[in-house]
Amino acid sequence: MRITEDIKGTERSREKTIIRTSIIGIIANVLLAAFKAVVGLMANSIAIVLDAVNNISDAGSSLITIVGTKLAGREPDKKHPFGYGRIEYLSAMIISVIVLYAGISSLIESVKKIIHPQAADYSALSLIIVAAAVVVKILLGRYVKRVGQRVNSDSLINSGQDASLDSIISASTLAAAAIYLIFHISLEAWLGAVISIVIIKSGIEMLRDTISKILGEHNDLELARQIRQTITGFDGVQGVYDLVLNNYGPDNWNGSVHIEIPDTYTADQVDQLIRDITMKVLCDHHVLLTAIGVYSTNTKDPDVIRIRQAVQKIVFAHEHVRQMHGFYVLKDRKEMRFDVVISFDAGDRHAVYKEVIEDVHRAFPDYQLQVALDTDFSEE
Repeated sequence: MRITEDIKGTERSREKTIIRTSIIGIIANVLLAAFKAVVGLMANSIAIVLDAVNNISDAGSSLITIVGTKLAGREPDKKHPFGYGRIEYLSAMIISVIVLYAGISSLIESVKKIIHPQAADYSALSLIIVAAAVVVKILLGRYVKRVGQRVNSDSLINSGQDASLDSIISASTLAAAAIYLIFHISLEAWLGAVISIVIIKSGIEMLRDTISKILGEHNDLELARQIRQTITGFDGVQGVYDLVLNNYGPDNWNGSVHIEIPDTYTADQVDQLIRDITMKVLCDHHVLLTAIGVYSTNTKDPDVIRIRQAVQKIVFAHEHVRQMHGFYVLKDRKEMRFDVVISFDAGDRHAVYKEVIEDVHRAFPDYQLQVALDTDFSEE
């Protein structure tokens, strides 16, 4: 109970941090948009006006982040027993679409200005405001992205990256203004087109990364390594395999795993070991192991141990085999079972699997084989 309360407390603290950071972003972007809109209209500058519109979209992104975070924090219910954490990925995807739309819209407007150019009329006040906006967006972008990385929020990270792009836009606008004032050459429409392409590229990358997480990526490699290390630390655990981590939102994980233990363990010993492992992993890593399977290992028959060593040599002679586990032999029934993990790097995993079975059967023709083709979900 205490562990669950601690996890809930951490989640509430994370939610408050995200909302507070988003509110700061909304206030900053609304103020910047107002100043830039006035300056852009007065100076007849398409680049500054587009920059103001972009700030409004940033404020909208921060609002979406707040709504997404609040919805993601809802308690699990009958319809969604794993909670609503993945809503954060949807909000991050919406922000990515907004960035992409802003880039496309800016490109269209910039092309129109290239075809039908209009001279800008910059004032000292307008340039000072744009310069101040550059500084504000740089600081805001770094702050939001840093907080997003600390609390593992894709929405904040995307918003921070977007703010950093905005600072580049504002700086470029300032450079175009300087060139116009010094050389009387108007480059802002062309500059707007280049900046728009950069924004579009960034939006596509954000969208691609977010969709990848919604589809489901491989295990968090560092988290998986730490969990294996924790489980291996228990007495009697001779191997940890088949670790599967399911992500239901940032920092919201559950999973399953197989452990290899001696065949001398009694049912009550296995039960206590599983309970201890479950609580330890939940406490140390905030991951709920909903299932822990058991592989028994022959420990009483020296002949079986020698057979295992011989089979391991045969199996690992194949290039793309990563693991062999769950090995057990029933001598009286002439049955041999084990799982073999074959890398995704193999051109044809099933062909390698078939070769492994054939080679083991050739060495032990009297045995009935039960060999499962397994997957390492933490493979790099």
